[in-house]
Amino acid sequence: MSLAYAILGFLRKEAMTGYELKNQCFDQTIAHLWRADQAQIYKTLDKLVESGWIACKIETQCDRPHRKVYSITEIGKAELWKWLQCHQPLPTIREPLLIQLFFGAELSNEAIVHLLKQELVAHQKKLADCDQITLPPFEDASTNRDQKMQQLVLELVKQKEQTYINWLRTAIDVVSHWQEA
Repeated sequence: MSLAYAILGFLRKEAMTGYELKNQCFDQTIAHLWRADQAQIYKTLDKLVESGWIACKIETQCDRPHRKVYSITEIGKAELWKWLQCHQPLPTIREPLLIQLFFGAELSNEAIVHLLKQELVAHQKKLADCDQITLPPFEDASTNRDQKMQQLVLELVKQKEQTYINWLRTAIDVVSHWQEA
């Protein structure tokens, strides 16, 4: 259900289309936190309209399809406010690599190291992508509250990626020194 609240959070700032939500918000702003494809976003928008949490206004355009512009309602603002104040349960970690390793005793050391190195590259890329996100530092007097919160979140994501990278490097080293069974 977090996708719905992410959409509400973006619509709290300004009304926008599903396309704008996907491309400007999810892809450009929080891709390092929460991925959502176009179909998921539109399905969730429909549910939010049905629940009365958002409204949809159709804008007609010449020579182009009509635009559906979504905006948050007072009910939606209240629901977002309630959700923002509630502790969320810890998410279940679903890491395909960890399941592969858990059952991968039959794999050769070389095959395991190969999997670990592929994962290492992916996490290094994610960390590099996070490093490209520019937010003003906390100490900057012009930094607003939204930016400070975004900076805190970004720091956690970067620390988690660095921790995973460190673990992968250790795992590669350990497995590389095992004797084959």
